[in-house]
Amino acid sequence: SNHSGVNTSQIRISWSKSSKMLSKPLQRIFTSGSIRSSNPACVEVDRCAKRHSSSSTSAALSSGVKDKADTVVLGGGIVGVCTAYHLARKGKDVLLLEKSELTAGSTWHAAGLITAYHPTPNVKRVHWDSLNFYNQITAETGQEIGFHRPGSLRLGTSPIRMDEFRYALSRQCHKQSPMKLLTPEEVEELVPILNMDGIHGGLLTPDEGHIDPYSLTQAVARGARMHGAHIVQQAEVTGLQPRSDGGWDVVTPKGTVAANRVINCGGFWGREVGKLAGLDLPLVPVQHQYLVTKSVPEIQALKKEIPVLRHLDGSFYLRQERDGLLIGPYEGVDSMVQMEEWARDKVTPGFGKELYPGDLERLSPHLEMAMEAFPCFANAEIQSVVNGPITYTPDILPMVGPTMLPNMWVAVGFGYGIVHGGGVGKYLSDWICDGEAPYELVEFDPLRYSNWTTMDYAVTKTRESYGFNNAVGYPNEERFAGRPTNRPRPIYDKLVEAGAHMGFNAGWEVPLWYGAPGEKTEYKPSFTKANWQLEQEREYNILTQKVGVADLSPFGKFMLTGPDARKFLDRTVAGFVPKVGRTGLGHMLTSTGKVYAELTITGMDDGKYLIVTGGGSEFHDLRRLHQIAREEKFDVELENITEEFGTLTVAGPMSGALMERISDQDLNNWKFMDAKHGKVGGVDCLGIRITYTGELGWELYPAMEDMDAVYQAIVDNGADLGLGHVGTRVINTLRIEKGFRGWGHEMNKDTSPIEPGLMPFVKIQKKANFIGKAAVQDMLKIPRTSEVVFLAVDSPDVDPEGDESVVVYGKAVGYTTSGCYSPVLKSALAMASLPKTFTTPGTEVEVMLAGKGRKAVVLEGAPALTQAARERLPAVKEEKIKVKTAV
Repeated sequence: SNHSGVNTSQIRISWSKSSKMLSKPLQRIFTSGSIRSSNPACVEVDRCAKRHSSSSTSAALSSGVKDKADTVVLGGGIVGVCTAYHLARKGKDVLLLEKSELTAGSTWHAAGLITAYHPTPNVKRVHWDSLNFYNQITAETGQEIGFHRPGSLRLGTSPIRMDEFRYALSRQCHKQSPMKLLTPEEVEELVPILNMDGIHGGLLTPDEGHIDPYSLTQAVARGARMHGAHIVQQAEVTGLQPRSDGGWDVVTPKGTVAANRVINCGGFWGREVGKLAGLDLPLVPVQHQYLVTKSVPEIQALKKEIPVLRHLDGSFYLRQERDGLLIGPYEGVDSMVQMEEWARDKVTPGFGKELYPGDLERLSPHLEMAMEAFPCFANAEIQSVVNGPITYTPDILPMVGPTMLPNMWVAVGFGYGIVHGGGVGKYLSDWICDGEAPYELVEFDPLRYSNWTTMDYAVTKTRESYGFNNAVGYPNEERFAGRPTNRPRPIYDKLVEAGAHMGFNAGWEVPLWYGAPGEKTEYKPSFTKANWQLEQEREYNILTQKVGVADLSPFGKFMLTGPDARKFLDRTVAGFVPKVGRTGLGHMLTSTGKVYAELTITGMDDGKYLIVTGGGSEFHDLRRLHQIAREEKFDVELENITEEFGTLTVAGPMSGALMERISDQDLNNWKFMDAKHGKVGGVDCLGIRITYTGELGWELYPAMEDMDAVYQAIVDNGADLGLGHVGTRVINTLRIEKGFRGWGHEMNKDTSPIEPGLMPFVKIQKKANFIGKAAVQDMLKIPRTSEVVFLAVDSPDVDPEGDESVVVYGKAVGYTTSGCYSPVLKSALAMASLPKTFTTPGTEVEVMLAGKGRKAVVLEGAPALTQAARERLPAVKEEKIKVKTAV
């Protein structure tokens, strides 16, 4: 049977003459003449002859909809039906509304690839859950899904690709799914049709492969119905109206449904559905093509199915389709076609199970490489070409989770919906039913985008992301399309002039590092030490010996006001709420005691509180704060002032002398964690004596329009003090050396505050019943099984960064959470989560870097002292001497 989503034998495609000539090998494999360029005309599918039928279809085409539902899922593609299934299985009252018929949109024509591989740590869990779910759905429903599991193999066609595979393997051993690096001989054994010239090896993920998307969707839909879900087709949603009780009225021609929550799984209609609720979702459909050949003798002769192959340098995937081949290229930035008119206006009315004409001219560079790599393909005949729209977000990852609108959820932007569907459905259902996300998946958070994500940006960025689909995935990868955005950057030009190499953080331009005076910075990615790592010692010395200035304006900043402000914070964070003029560190926990966020909270005049969080967490944290205030009915207001105020930090031994010159405050009365309003550089500014470097320093919060005045005052008054510019990467090095835990590294929704050592900031004894308190109290009754420790790593050529496997005798026992080169140790340094068995100082382990185990030893603690600790050290030593003398 055919295992792609399309009944290719029934697609009627007409070919016209092309203005460009294809190569002779390409001409030879086409049996219907030359190829025409894409145009808006659709390729029709013979619906009468399609195999897409279901015994439950007639029942689903009901004449009306129910009046009420706990959850309404909008969209009947693979993501929508998986979400409905998992919610129904957990006992939720679920109604799925599909404007056309199940699988319409992108699901029905998908190539159906399934893999556990993903370069992003948390996304691998989604893939794993999908694989497990699809593996059992036939047994539950009795419907076959055409699940082939020959494995997936990424071909190493260059030395740099093999370095990429070793990098991936170093971050995989502690994950659920297996992965193996293959030799050329092992690759040849698995893929006898492959031309082995230039093959250096491969990366195999076993027991996965491809699936029939249509059959899968119907099987999951059947399972959803078995668990009580209602599925109504031909039910287009024409309105989404918020209700006073926090729910939504979902308006359709078949009636209006009162829903407690709505989940937008609308596929390439997702942007239009979002607009009905007032959301502007940055979704851009892209034409993706694959072709299917007729029977190939060399494929017929194979004794077993070859793995799904990914030829990364050729930017195409290839798999068996019966006794032929299916090949799907990812076109380059210049040749790909976006459905920009859909993104800016709307989807062509009536488009659902249609295709666009094949345009093999666009694919010709990839197909030429395919013929060279697979000689049997050069002699094959093309049976059909599938060219259908698939929706992408700017960074190519989907948007999954709640929005800022109460009870309005999204699961849209799936460029790889088949492999994501089952896992995302489970993730959403767990979150909705349990009240919190089952694990950290910040990469999919829809609120990583906001007002700065214009459609111009989305179009530009999706073009880059799709075109770079198979680009080498380096550590600390940077991309440049669509930058800078419209977020404020008042001192951008001056920082670049000072030598800043800018990075990107949630729409902001952030100085990552600075070149030496007179030198131009460049992006030179590497799997060993990169150029910026070799330059970092200069910035490190500025912060530890002189004084440095850094722009940290991407910090999320919220002003909390209202009669219940203090009570609200006492409930929200596990630490003490600071008094006026003081700043404290507070952790928002989930109800099960996991770390949702880390905040700095400053007590202001008039009962106000300034809440600051990391730049990438701005709306992630604001959403949670709003949710708590709304659901627990606190009389407070939260104002997002992130773009109204900038942030500059000055740090280092000479920072006090600099502040004496530019501030009107008495520094003798400015203690650590004190917050003071006053003049800095002649303008009003809040200053807090705190810094992420662990050195003497201040964070300054001027109004965005006053950023230049404060910055210029720092520069003008700091030259003789050795002032230098520093970036966020060296600040991270100092953070690790001082032992500061970082959200998204040592702590997140996968960890409690206990393992990473955050309990000094969790005030169990405070009277307020903060969220997660009971859960933490229960955890404290059980001995810890793991702990975050510090490792000195013997790795002169590669520095750890986090998420590398830690192994003992070849077996993964833990993973790194952060890493860098430590000037204090003169070696690589990592923070790592390890079982208690291996946390004793002096214990030897290995950290996987560049595919090799590097010797590492557990340290007694953080290798560097903070400035405050260094100040206390003489007093501690004097006290010890007094004690000894007294004895």
